[in-house]
Amino acid sequence: MGVDTESAEQLNWRDFDNDSLPPLLSAAVQTFVTHGYHGTTTRTLAASAGMSVPGLYHHFASKQAIIVAIMDYAMDDLWRRSIAAQAEAGPDFEQQLALHIECLALFHAYRKELAFLAATELRSLEPEARSRHIAARDRQERMLVEVLRAGVDQRVFRTTDPHQVARALITMCTGISQWFDAAGPLSASAIAKDYVDYARRIVRT
Repeated sequence: MGVDTESAEQLNWRDFDNDSLPPLLSAAVQTFVTHGYHGTTTRTLAASAGMSVPGLYHHFASKQAIIVAIMDYAMDDLWRRSIAAQAEAGPDFEQQLALHIECLALFHAYRKELAFLAATELRSLEPEARSRHIAARDRQERMLVEVLRAGVDQRVFRTTDPHQVARALITMCTGISQWFDAAGPLSASAIAKDYVDYARRIVRT
């Protein structure tokens, strides 16, 4: 799950118009969201992608390989965007927090199906893939914890437990994937702006 840090820093992390997820995986995402991993057959996956079962096996050896590829992509994409957001923020810890929360909120709004699968189908992964996914999730959490700890050390933030606060903020953002509606009254950008404000209040900047 290696990410090129230099290319990630150059990424326009607010741009979600171009989805680099291959069409086969995009179709699989919609199918898994609709039916769940265990409720989806290989035949259903092949039909959703407009190909035969042998054609599907040409690209992926199994249904498990497909869900693993989707979840790896989700965590890699979020990580690259987070690195780019932190690079944009520079050394200002309050700005690092603001852009980190903005990044999380935007990702879970614009990539809600991916985020939903990453959160709900961990149980469906085989041990090796599950361990890798948990490691990627922990790495993502550590990035925010480190921002909060550094901010506390510099008296920018006032909180007694950066780790617990990080989990609360992340949970707040990941929940967006459960309810966000692009046709709703609030845009993803407006929600992200509100969530940044909530985060600032929580850490009492």
